[in-house]
Amino acid sequence: MKLVCTQSDLSTHLSLVSRAVPSRPTHPVLANVLLDADADTQRVSLTAFDLSLGIRTSFAAEVETGGKVTLPAKLLNDIVSRLPEGEITLSNDTEDAGGADAGETSVLVTLKAAAGRYQVRGMGAEEFPELPTVDTGKVAYLPGEQLIEGLQGALFASSTDETKQVLTGVHLTLQKDGLEFAATDGHRLAVVQSANQDESGALGVGESGLEIEVTIPAKTLRELERMLGTRQSVEAVALHFDPGQVVIEWADQRLTSRLLEGQYPAYRQLIPRQFARQVTVERKLLLGALERIAVMADAKNNVVKLTLDDVNQEVTLSVEAQDVGSGRESFPAQISGDRLDVAFNVKYLMDGLKACNTPEIQMQLNTATSPVILTPLGSLKMTYLIMPVQIRS
Repeated sequence: MKLVCTQSDLSTHLSLVSRAVPSRPTHPVLANVLLDADADTQRVSLTAFDLSLGIRTSFAAEVETGGKVTLPAKLLNDIVSRLPEGEITLSNDTEDAGGADAGETSVLVTLKAAAGRYQVRGMGAEEFPELPTVDTGKVAYLPGEQLIEGLQGALFASSTDETKQVLTGVHLTLQKDGLEFAATDGHRLAVVQSANQDESGALGVGESGLEIEVTIPAKTLRELERMLGTRQSVEAVALHFDPGQVVIEWADQRLTSRLLEGQYPAYRQLIPRQFARQVTVERKLLLGALERIAVMADAKNNVVKLTLDDVNQEVTLSVEAQDVGSGRESFPAQISGDRLDVAFNVKYLMDGLKACNTPEIQMQLNTATSPVILTPLGSLKMTYLIMPVQIRS
């Protein structure tokens, strides 16, 4: 194998796939990245796989002699990222059977750059597990922009508690009229809806009215969001599903993941249909005040109180932190309904405001202990439900 590529291409793509390298691999080869140089297409592909999440990406290179090899992902990434910009030559001429374990092939790869020469010992490609494929099953084609919008509006609300596996993912529902992203950690719920704007099925939910309902790990979708975000324009993304697996493909990149098992909560039943109070406020005004008062809230219990004053048409934020001090800020808002004091976990409230990303937001609520709904006033069709914290007198 012999190839020439740029330092920036190799470093960028190594960084992408390295996120699928396990920190504690169950087999030594899983700590490696699979490098596949194809002389016919003049492309190099890199693959990493932790047996749950798999990432493959490719880029153009001058491939003199094709071949495959696996190399330690962290070591290679650390070397390449520190090299100066310019051309890098990778080659391996010899293979020996002196691997650490019997039956493993050890490969020595030489990396040459203007700064110097390095030799890295890897393993044969035959040791590396194949990424899962979905040959049969359901496939959907989603516009990249809508996919990014849905992920940005829902991912933050997923749970990090591994004991509730199904809540550590985002529930994706695809129907012929659009798609819906939902995530909850039991304290808040984010739902984003995107309508199918193309009669030909650009939202690709099926050639025959296909419907899909799956829960995809948040870790997988964060990598998808990150990878899509590195591209200037995002074309349609293909999602291939079978009962336990999803394969996501676009352009020269591929991401594979297991699906989460278990019944996702019936979250639509949690969203109230009628409200006694409504507040419209500038998002940045509220978020800025929350970020300042959160400093004081952190000193107590992370709780901030909102007073909705319908007479003066203003919202007041306040925190009373015993032995530390207090904080208070007021700003104008459009308020309908009677005066109310309601308290929130300040982090949950700020997370929702950051995800809304519109000039104004609307807050709808009934009582100080019932679910509160935040929605952005704009094109994004997002619902953010947050449970208030009970105020103790």
